[in-house]
Amino acid sequence: MRVLIVEDERRLARSLARGLTAEGFAVDVAHDGREGLFMATENPYDLLVLDIMLPGLNGYRICSALRAAGDETPILMLTAKDGEYDEAEGLDTGADDYLTKPFSYVVLLARIRALLRRRGGGAAPVLRLGGLSVDRAARRVERDGRETELTAKEFAVLEQLAVRAGEVVSKAEILEHVWDFAYAGDPNIVEVYVSALRRKLGAGLITTVRGAGYRLAVDRGR
Repeated sequence: MRVLIVEDERRLARSLARGLTAEGFAVDVAHDGREGLFMATENPYDLLVLDIMLPGLNGYRICSALRAAGDETPILMLTAKDGEYDEAEGLDTGADDYLTKPFSYVVLLARIRALLRRRGGGAAPVLRLGGLSVDRAARRVERDGRETELTAKEFAVLEQLAVRAGEVVSKAEILEHVWDFAYAGDPNIVEVYVSALRRKLGAGLITTVRGAGYRLAVDRGR
């Protein structure tokens, strides 16, 4: 999952980015409103964490601009202002949730996961695909009843394939959602993680569709 944090408090932005990266998210950061709006319109994100008080362009205007353009990416607004009218204005401009500073990181993470589940149509956080179970909330994977330990990046790659089980997912799509904007390394890194997943979960789990990408080959009816 790829997240954009638009926050001018650099220390807070760095802290949030480190925490979410450790949870397996790909995280990009912008420190002013105009940069944030540009990044949000130029890149595919699964969720935006958006401060209200920003230089250049405030969070309300960013949110309004994105919604006016038909962008329905979930937005979690952050603010140091504590008041029902501020919260109402944020929600009225199209934000999906609202968190007042200072806040608990545990609560922030829970809100993010709730918004991502809601975006997925309210689906259960546990994906059961034949003998494979992917618990997106607990970040736990089981194959045929046995738990398998995955790194954060391995889990993120598997999650992208699992939510689209049976479909071909291109290498570019995996890179967009699992690695951040600053990644400039070898795109074949995806192959490295797919190989690791095959070693840990079984060689037949993920099939390569030559020239197109990868498919999670799991029988849902198993």
